[in-house]
Amino acid sequence: MLKKYSSIVIGSVIIAIAFNLFLIPSGVLSAGVSGLAILFSLISPFDTSLLNIVFNIPIFIIGYMYLGKSVTFNTFLVVITLSFFLYVIPIYDLAEDLLLGSIFGGVITGLGIGIILKFSGSSGGFDIIAMIVSRVSNMSVGLLLTAMNGVIVLISGLVFDWNIALYTMLNIYITGRVIDTIHTNHIKLTMQIVTTEGDAIRKELLESIYRGITLSKAQGGYTLEEKDLLMMVVTRYETKTIKDIVRKHDPKAFINIFETVEIDGEFAKN
Repeated sequence: MLKKYSSIVIGSVIIAIAFNLFLIPSGVLSAGVSGLAILFSLISPFDTSLLNIVFNIPIFIIGYMYLGKSVTFNTFLVVITLSFFLYVIPIYDLAEDLLLGSIFGGVITGLGIGIILKFSGSSGGFDIIAMIVSRVSNMSVGLLLTAMNGVIVLISGLVFDWNIALYTMLNIYITGRVIDTIHTNHIKLTMQIVTTEGDAIRKELLESIYRGITLSKAQGGYTLEEKDLLMMVVTRYETKTIKDIVRKHDPKAFINIFETVEIDGEFAKN
């Protein structure tokens, strides 16, 4: 648990560094709600850190409804931590060049968001929406973020100039590519769970994970002990939660995880 939350904090710090040292000094916007926070901070007296919290409040509600308490709490932690470090870390133009600022800002932002998503969190804003849509559409999180953030590019061009808009587009694209390299949430996995506590695990999984479960009987080849075999097709995002649930009920359960090449059915339906 400590490792999980430490990683979320580290990811938030990385994003704050990308914002204050590369994006904000260059006037280049980031993706999602954080990008809107940067935009309004540039044209108003309000600080990016404060706007980031205010704009994310309605997103918390959506995250709680569709992603559960765990992801919502992680999101809250990320937004608060990110806003804190945006306030603490001084704004300094490290790159002194729009192209370099856009490239390095995109890579570092993608690294931070990717780390956060990998450990079952979200940096808030469009990340939550992308994670929800990814579950039901089978599309990658990075691709969805890139598509949704087209509006940020348009706003950037209208408010500032189209050169800044193009640099913003470059930054958002790079961020999305780095996220997909780290996160890989769109990759589907098959989990086989061999346990003596099949019914208890099945009940909690159905309450926590929006996936179907195939339950069958199995027998240990060495002990001839009767066991339950649970099979699920899930995303990488969900494997950590599933393993935690299984270990809570049966520390000795055997879990086999392998990549699924193709799915024909209603996997994407919650």
